Amino acid sequence: MSVQRSTIIFAWILLLPAVLYVLAIVAYPLVDTFILSFTDASLKKTTEWVGWINYEKIFNERFAEVIIRTFIWTFFSVALKMVIGTFGATMLNAAVPGRSLFRLLTMPPWIVPMAIGIFMWGWMYNGQFGMISGVLQRLGLVDGPVAFLAYGSTAFWATIVTDVWIGVPLVTIYFLAAIQSIPKDLYEAAWTDGAGRWYRFRRITLPLMVPAIITMSMLSLIATFNSFDIIWILTQGGPSGETTTMIIDTYQTAIGSKKYGEGAARAVLICIFLSLFCFAYFRVTRRLNPEKRA
Repeated sequence: MSVQRSTIIFAWILLLPAVLYVLAIVAYPLVDTFILSFTDASLKKTTEWVGWINYEKIFNERFAEVIIRTFIWTFFSVALKMVIGTFGATMLNAAVPGRSLFRLLTMPPWIVPMAIGIFMWGWMYNGQFGMISGVLQRLGLVDGPVAFLAYGSTAFWATIVTDVWIGVPLVTIYFLAAIQSIPKDLYEAAWTDGAGRWYRFRRITLPLMVPAIITMSMLSLIATFNSFDIIWILTQGGPSGETTTMIIDTYQTAIGSKKYGEGAARAVLICIFLSLFCFAYFRVTRRLNPEKRA
């Protein structure tokens, strides 16, 4: 047996546990869900093959609104996390007294268990005893209690604010690490040439943060698009479906209504959307990344 062949066999032996893990945890459930989406699976004893009927049912006006709402919710949540995270990382990197304390204070939203943090925001949004409504009344900005989760427009943005609050700490720390990895010589040279802070940020910090921004944006996109806990705990998709996203609609169909076949079709559609978006996203960001263009 040649050395090259033995090396290849040894490499496959090392990869075998990972391959088996992917097949068992990822591939099998994905294929099973895809097959289930073509059936009328529910609580009844018999399951029949129904073809594309489940997919035809979801392509209606109501689900189109759910898709649009999901993309809007994801876009604003991810965009705000990136902007606030970049600003926060820049501020935490500045040489100011108490910098370590400020860095520590950014972590509680991420460290606190998600359910507890969401319940806390639910209490804050309450119209009768919520802190936000109380502060607005004290400032004279509103005439009476404001129940943020009782109205579609305010409930929608309330869930976004909660999601951003939970996600910003991780983004900030990740971007802070990216900023600190930038060679200090670049800043010193720019400072010597008379470049101001804004110029240094725009010409040095931001371009060299592109790989970190791309990576974190993609991770945040996938997590936010599939976010279930925040909306379900705060509104359960209400009021009147105004905060229902694709993942919430899938849960309500598959688990709430026990229509497993239709729920599987919705899950497949979510997977397709994320796959297409990720493909397009990587194509675009590959051109924007100076390291990839070089």
